[in-house]
Amino acid sequence: MNSKTNIFKSLEAAYKAIDDKFGKDISVLDISEISSMGNYFIITTSSNPNQLRAIADNIQEELFKLGFKLNHSEGYNGSSWVLLDFGDIIVHIFDKENREFYNLDRVWGDARKVHLDI
Repeated sequence: MNSKTNIFKSLEAAYKAIDDKFGKDISVLDISEISSMGNYFIITTSSNPNQLRAIADNIQEELFKLGFKLNHSEGYNGSSWVLLDFGDIIVHIFDKENREFYNLDRVWGDARKVHLDI
């Protein structure tokens, strides 16, 4: 499997991991042409702190199965925003209020939206 196929399989796995825990408003952005910090952002919204952590745990588990190692995380013990950095893929899980406040979809508006066939 080439790296492009592997990345899309990983994006699909992360998307499904979010969806399985009922994350809302999932966005996948290709930031590879406009940033050196990673290739893709996945942004989603959780309804409550327990769901936020459940989504984060499920993503980590599913990407680990595909050989992705978590490089860094922030906010796991908080209740409003968790960041998971897997290198090529960076996941942002927000509560509704912080998703609207930080509005990463707008901030990274130059990024190409990725549509996954899930």
